[in-house]
Amino acid sequence: MRAREAILRDVRRNLGRDAGEAPATPPPARICIPEIPREERIASMLERVAALAGRTLHAHSTSEVLDYVAERTRGAASVASNAPFLRQMGITALPGVESGFTDERNLREACSRVEVGITSADYALADTGTLVMIASPAEARLVSLVPPAHIAVLPAERVLTGLDELFALHPLPAGETSSMVLITGPSRTADIEQILVRGVHGPGEIHVVIVD
Repeated sequence: MRAREAILRDVRRNLGRDAGEAPATPPPARICIPEIPREERIASMLERVAALAGRTLHAHSTSEVLDYVAERTRGAASVASNAPFLRQMGITALPGVESGFTDERNLREACSRVEVGITSADYALADTGTLVMIASPAEARLVSLVPPAHIAVLPAERVLTGLDELFALHPLPAGETSSMVLITGPSRTADIEQILVRGVHGPGEIHVVIVD
């Protein structure tokens, strides 16, 4: 008996199955969505992002949003995604902000030379400070992954309690989109000698703006 067959035999034995026997029907998924007021979800989201060295703003007006984004993009070339919420906020009209890309090659070239990528987000997860980005023509992945800094602006009603609530809304995301990216804080790694380095696999700076 080959080593592979011996390993599989031992796995089956520990699972109480015989060779060729179909696996048992898995138990139903346990989804528990806590009832948390919106203000508490927002506070938790911003607290978690700040704990991960991200920067945050809980905005109560369009002018607050525009002032914040304008201050952080002043003098820096920026690309904004085609998310309708950014256009609604007036962000795509700010000086130095490019938007409206429909050609992937042009978008890739723009993202590779700018300093800031601006997106909305499909959801935010309050318990971990995570942004949920579902790839679409309006929200191309390049904008949030390639520029050194990422600013995400989203409405307060998109702040969910956590993964359980997300998968209650989207139980089979692979059937809806090419990718669902979960972003938790700035990109970081400590693979080499346990020295923390930011910005290796994505933006090293992240801003989360929640608009109430």
